[in-house]
Amino acid sequence: MNKTIFKGTCTAAVTPFTEDGIDFKAFEKQIEYQIENGIDALCILGTTGEAPTITDAEYDYVAKFCYDKIAGRVKYILGSGSNCTKKAIEKSQLAQSIGADGLLVVTPYYNKCTQKGLVKYYNDVCDNIDIPVLCYNVPARTGVNILPQTMEEIAMHKNIGGVKEACGNMEQICETARRIRGKTALYSGDDNLNLAMLSIGSLGLISVASNVAPKEVGDVAKLFFSGKPVEANALQERLLPLIDQMFTEVNPIPVKKAMQMIGLDSGIVRPPLTELEHEHVLTLTEVLKDFGFNV
Repeated sequence: MNKTIFKGTCTAAVTPFTEDGIDFKAFEKQIEYQIENGIDALCILGTTGEAPTITDAEYDYVAKFCYDKIAGRVKYILGSGSNCTKKAIEKSQLAQSIGADGLLVVTPYYNKCTQKGLVKYYNDVCDNIDIPVLCYNVPARTGVNILPQTMEEIAMHKNIGGVKEACGNMEQICETARRIRGKTALYSGDDNLNLAMLSIGSLGLISVASNVAPKEVGDVAKLFFSGKPVEANALQERLLPLIDQMFTEVNPIPVKKAMQMIGLDSGIVRPPLTELEHEHVLTLTEVLKDFGFNV
């Protein structure tokens, strides 16, 4: 089996934007909150981090800043995908030079390459770096779906460290799991499917909801891996109303609002995203209170 990056739970971190840049003090506090609550890895500048709105200069600075602040205490995964293969390679090489433990490489978006094109894209990236790559399959965002047979072919490259599967289709996910088993790792990219994916062999979770509740989301995996599936299921069911609220609008609009409401400075969303609609704020408030947060 190819080298893996982590086992357990990884938080897909938000980026705390200000009107004119990034709030690095808030970023540092978020990192500490995650590590103090037992998270196993942090993914910086993925979808939840609003990576498409980051400038090249910001990317370099954020990548280095987070490496310094994480300081090897948990695994550090940096988003480096692009709809341009050359750009994805450049970002991946930068991430490796900084010291990232692994890369999150989303499928090329908008260009919508073929399944053959996906294989070439991941092979081209992997041929130019020496750290593990997580293939990120999120067709609702990119318009491209890595089919199970394609993922099996991609997994043959020694630098493929796993797939973050967020297609939302358990039938497809089960087939992907079957085809890549023993070759590379499977990770859940849908919070509401975390336990279901653990049950078919997922090595861990890459979570949005853990920005708000890192201990509880992390404990789902810890309980499952320690042979306590009943307790893991009970905790996952407790989390489901909160998870649902994280996706009432496009990610990361709701999770940033939730973080603000419980006292974590998550910054603003960067245009073209907009603030959470008022009716969703009201529902989110009640769910956070029911979960036990002071709002």
